[in-house]
Amino acid sequence: MADTLQHNEWSGKTDGQPWMQRSLIAMFRILPLWLLYGVMALVVPFYMLFSRKGYQAMYGFFRVRMGYGRWKSFWSVYANHFRFGQIILDRFGAYAGKKYHFEIDGMPLMDVLEAQPEGFLLLSSHVGNYEMAGYMLHSKSKRFNALVFAGETETVMENRQRIFSQNNISMIPVREDLSHLFAVNAALEKGEIVSMPADRIFGSQKSVDCQFFGESARFPLGAFAMSVQKNVPALAVFVMKEGLRKYHVYIKEVTCDPQAGKHEQMAQLAQSFAEQLESMVRCYPTQWFNYYNFWKP
Repeated sequence: MADTLQHNEWSGKTDGQPWMQRSLIAMFRILPLWLLYGVMALVVPFYMLFSRKGYQAMYGFFRVRMGYGRWKSFWSVYANHFRFGQIILDRFGAYAGKKYHFEIDGMPLMDVLEAQPEGFLLLSSHVGNYEMAGYMLHSKSKRFNALVFAGETETVMENRQRIFSQNNISMIPVREDLSHLFAVNAALEKGEIVSMPADRIFGSQKSVDCQFFGESARFPLGAFAMSVQKNVPALAVFVMKEGLRKYHVYIKEVTCDPQAGKHEQMAQLAQSFAEQLESMVRCYPTQWFNYYNFWKP
């Protein structure tokens, strides 16, 4: 199991060989979702056992940041790994054509920006299952551009492309040479929507310090700098799993003082996003999927 971007302590490539992933998609076409979840529940303890760094990072998060006791922290780590497994399975379920229900809070914020000629940013994070929104939702009037990890498996990229193209979404692979920034600039200049991760440093090492769970943590500067430099608004979007086939989408404003200097605006946007992210993680603590020490200097 893995996520869509990478960190120097966390791989960004979905586990499994292409034939295994294709087989999983085929199984989803004939097996019920709950049955595959049950298999995942049995696999999780072994994954916890052999992924010590991830286990220790999450145990520390629940103990230190959430203030849980030892046993509650241990079971929360299990619940977190199980939930992450469910989210990965849901992605493959979407590839196989399974449908999910979405409840959306904050859609008027997005409707207002879609009605304007200027482009805007959607800021994502490694909580919940942000990618599912791209499989089930689509923009009414603007083209949507999603930054994705360039090193994903062929099976995942092919299925993403197939579903995204149906929803007027194009992918921009994130590369270490930062060539993706040219595509982002071009999309915003054309008044399109750009989705960018805003919680994990990748490629460029430029960062901004934010107060997060009571301590300073580094957030990537890129998305916030892009918002200020291109003078485009930004919204934070969280897609949280709440049931077998139910997701709850939260769309939140990310704000700054327009009268402040550019660098101060970037820092304010980052802090605003960090506060929205912390609020969401406190509501859904087992859907925080950064398996390394987020607060490490």
